[in-house]
Amino acid sequence: MGITGVNATTAAYAATYQDTANTKAASEKKETEQTTGAVYEKTSSDSKDKGIYTSDKLKMTAEQRAEVVKQMKADQEKRQSQLVDLVNKMLGDQAKKFTEASDDFWATLAKGGFSVDAAAKKEAQEAISEDGYYGVKQTSERIFDFASALAGDDVEKMKKMEDAFEKGFKQATKAWGRDLPDISNKTYDAVKDMFSNYYESKNVITDDQE
Repeated sequence: MGITGVNATTAAYAATYQDTANTKAASEKKETEQTTGAVYEKTSSDSKDKGIYTSDKLKMTAEQRAEVVKQMKADQEKRQSQLVDLVNKMLGDQAKKFTEASDDFWATLAKGGFSVDAAAKKEAQEAISEDGYYGVKQTSERIFDFASALAGDDVEKMKKMEDAFEKGFKQATKAWGRDLPDISNKTYDAVKDMFSNYYESKNVITDDQE
């Protein structure tokens, strides 16, 4: 209530008791006015404390708002680029490790005059196993966890991260020069399933689910 409102309230109150000459009534009127003023001050203070009218955002010019949007967009693009690079490298390394674990790889080395390192072959096979570092489970979890960290549990940003993941997969395929090994395709499917489960937990219907 502003000053005009307070004055209006005071006038109405006085009109109600204008025929009363009692000193006690006049005193009560004064106390009521003081109480009304105190309530008004408290409300004003509360609004200020909540920052409703003092937010810096409300003071920003159109140019400043545009700059903030530009910075946010650049930050989002940077995060997506980070995921693309991560996926590209991870799947590329996974494909290499998968190749190293195959008998064909070592047979080819042997034909070229290189000795077959049984220990290295065993290490590669363990790395791509179900629980191995380059296995489907761990690789897909690392990719999705990184995407989640970049998105910050924001559904729309997670959709951008899913696009970035798919872009990274395509880049890894192109860099490999042919279709990625089956283990990489299974990793792709596992990551996509994680995205689907995330959207489901947020009650979000995606284009794939329609």
